[in-house]
Amino acid sequence: MAPAKKSAKKAAKKAAPKKAASKKAAPKKAAKKAAPKKAAAKKAAPKKAAPKKAAKKRTPNAAFMKAMTPSAELGAVIGTKPLPRTEATKKIWEYIKKNGLQDAKNKRQINADDKLKVIFGGKKSVTMFELTALVSKHLKG
Repeated sequence: MAPAKKSAKKAAKKAAPKKAASKKAAPKKAAKKAAPKKAAAKKAAPKKAAPKKAAKKRTPNAAFMKAMTPSAELGAVIGTKPLPRTEATKKIWEYIKKNGLQDAKNKRQINADDKLKVIFGGKKSVTMFELTALVSKHLKG
């Protein structure tokens, strides 16, 4: 606190000779400007020192983890073994990346080959957002 008061006084002394008529006004303005900075510094310090809370571990939803049997069309791409919906989507993405079916210009578009065209309902290309909905139609609980 002491260095801030000294600098405020020095600033007031330097400003005083320039304006002889407002000797009393200059120190008050300097003091008012310095005060908000001190208050802000005090408020910021406790926030940095506050301990962080430990993040809770997420538990997977049971519906996502339930093993589902893929249809014959989907089985040609990911295999016929029952697997959770999330794993089925991962395997589809592996197939898409391996065969280079993601559109070069628009990465959100997936171009269908012969196997995927059956799953996509005859569409030549779908967006990645439509993909999970189309895949889930081919999974049986």
